[in-house]
Amino acid sequence: MQTKINTAEEAFHYWKRTSIEERISHIQNLKNTLHNHREHYATLITQEMGKPISQSLAEVDKCGVLCDYYCKNAADLLQPKYIKTEGHENFITYEPLGVLLGVMPWNFPFWQVFRFAIPSIIAGNVVLVKHASNVPQSAESIEALFTESGLPIGVYQNLHIPSDKVAEVIAHPEIKAVSLTGSEAAGSAVAAMAGKHLKKSLLELGGSNAFIVCKDADLDNAVAIAVNARMQNTGQSCIAAKRFLIQQDIFDAFTEKYKQAVSQLKTGDPMDPETQIGSMARVDLAEELEKQVNRSVAMGAKIVVGGNRKDAFYEPTILTDITTEMAVFKEETFGPVAAFISFETLADAIAISNQSEFGLGVSIFTQDIASIRNHISEFHEGAVFINEMVKSDARLPFGGVKKSGYGRELSEEGIKEFVNIKTVVIKTS
Repeated sequence: MQTKINTAEEAFHYWKRTSIEERISHIQNLKNTLHNHREHYATLITQEMGKPISQSLAEVDKCGVLCDYYCKNAADLLQPKYIKTEGHENFITYEPLGVLLGVMPWNFPFWQVFRFAIPSIIAGNVVLVKHASNVPQSAESIEALFTESGLPIGVYQNLHIPSDKVAEVIAHPEIKAVSLTGSEAAGSAVAAMAGKHLKKSLLELGGSNAFIVCKDADLDNAVAIAVNARMQNTGQSCIAAKRFLIQQDIFDAFTEKYKQAVSQLKTGDPMDPETQIGSMARVDLAEELEKQVNRSVAMGAKIVVGGNRKDAFYEPTILTDITTEMAVFKEETFGPVAAFISFETLADAIAISNQSEFGLGVSIFTQDIASIRNHISEFHEGAVFINEMVKSDARLPFGGVKKSGYGRELSEEGIKEFVNIKTVVIKTS
């Protein structure tokens, strides 16, 4: 561990002095390699964490889009900003911090790393990545990708350490900041350690996103998007829709259409391009999801469809008669379980949506967009999507509030998370 930190620090002294054009050229090389071997990387993802191969391919392609965005825009985003005042020349520069630590999850083993590492490296930082223990081949392949792109030794390195060693790394004087994507418990521990040592941290944690469908919505469109929003990656996503708030007038119709759509999803071999739902990444994760459902049923929730587990496979499930005290409402359900809740008015829907400790994103489906615009500020979320599922996009900032974490990834905000925003004032008269 110490050797890798020393190597990273040595690399930073060189890397921070390279031109942004040179940094971008390496990332362009990386993007090309990624594209040329996309099937290989997608296969690794599917083999290690069970994602259907079509979705693994989409994940790899999305990493390429991210690279392309920053290659085209980073130079402009990091340009000094000039501000006029009387008698002074003033400008702001964006300078790298140094060695960054990234603690990354297994559910999007390439995408999560790329959205941390690519903007950080283009900004002039170097990174150490502690990846999830159940995706070691993905971790090794990503490090090899960065090396093959021509980056100097030490700009990107894996840290093969157990979770209980992360605190020691954060405490090291050469580590300047830490980014974690993971659970609420992990985020709390990382934030505490970073705070103790006065280091910046970015946390992307859990979510319990509401998916609100008003009675005037295009029902078939809302159902199609709802199924994808909950079942993509077998429901193992922080930004997945988890609490479905359906206006009373259309509750039965929506539930029936959703049930029919879910029943048509193809399960099976994740390497089959037609498979849409696979097993969960680990048996213990499926067991935890089963416990959340069982506890909710014991409190009065009704299973409309699904509710059965075999090893790591958990059936796509719909629950109704949900109350705010149930596990499927209060906790993050990391798997293919949808909690359906009826509401009468939009004000009710907003109140129910906000009655969560999480605040990552919310989707609202309605034809009255003009009216919804007036309510955007009432949602306690990091993102509001109207007539669309919550998703990440390299061009838009991504992150949450409340127990979903803090800080922003992607876009201009993301590349400036781990820089020194330096003010320069020169008296001219």
